[in-house]
Amino acid sequence: MYTDPASAADLAGKLKSSLSGCSWADLAVFPPYTSLVSVIATLKGTPIHIGGQNLHWEKEGAFTGEISGLMLRSAGCNMVLIGHSERRTYFGETDERVNLKLNAALSAGLKPIVCIGESLEQRESGITEKVVESQLMGGLNGMTSLSDIVIAYEPVWAIGTGKNATPEQAADVHKYIRSLIAKGWGESTAKAIRILYGGSVKPDNSGLLWSKEDIDGFLIGGASLKAETFTAIADTVK
Repeated sequence: MYTDPASAADLAGKLKSSLSGCSWADLAVFPPYTSLVSVIATLKGTPIHIGGQNLHWEKEGAFTGEISGLMLRSAGCNMVLIGHSERRTYFGETDERVNLKLNAALSAGLKPIVCIGESLEQRESGITEKVVESQLMGGLNGMTSLSDIVIAYEPVWAIGTGKNATPEQAADVHKYIRSLIAKGWGESTAKAIRILYGGSVKPDNSGLLWSKEDIDGFLIGGASLKAETFTAIADTVK
C-alpha cells in the first residue's frame, strides 16, 4: 500500500529507463489499484508486465470494495497476486479462497502468482513442510494443469522482521515444493513451473539466492519501491 498515481508513474518511468531493454528476465510490477492506469500508460511498449495485488473470485456482484479479474484485464493487467502472506495474515485469506481466486484469475486470462509460506511460530515448531504442503495443495486443488501458474514461496518470518532465511533454507523449501508438484502433476510439470522466492530480497542477497537450483526468480517487496534496487536485483540474473 504505497504510492499514488503520480509517484507510481514516476517509479515506473525510472524502471522503463533502466529495464526497457531487458531480455534476460521476465519482469512485472503490481501497483495499487488506483495507480494501475498511470503505470500501464507509462510502461506501454516495454516488456514489463503489470498485475493486480489481489482479486475477487466472482466476475461481478454486490461485493463493495472488491476488484474482479475481468476488471483487472480491462484495465490492462495480465497478471495477479493471489494469497500473499499479508492477505493471509491480516485479512483471513484461506486456502479455499485462494483456490477460488486462482480459478477466477485463470478464467479471466490472468497469469496468477500463488503465494505460500509459514510464520515464525510455524517455522520454530518444525512444521514448515506441513504448512507449505497444506497451502500449496489447498490452493491448487482441482487444477489439472499448472502451465499458466507461478508459485511464490514467502517465509513470513523473513519479511520485515530483521530475520533472514539463508539461501540454503530457501532452497530447501523450494526443492520440497517442487517435489510436491512432481508427485501431484508429474516430473515435467515440476521442472517447468517457476517457483519464486519472496523473503526480504535485496541486491546484497539476490545473487546467492539466484545461484540455488530450485529458485527461479523473486517476488520483491520493499526493494521494489526504489528503481535502483529493483534494477540491481534484475541485473543479478543477467
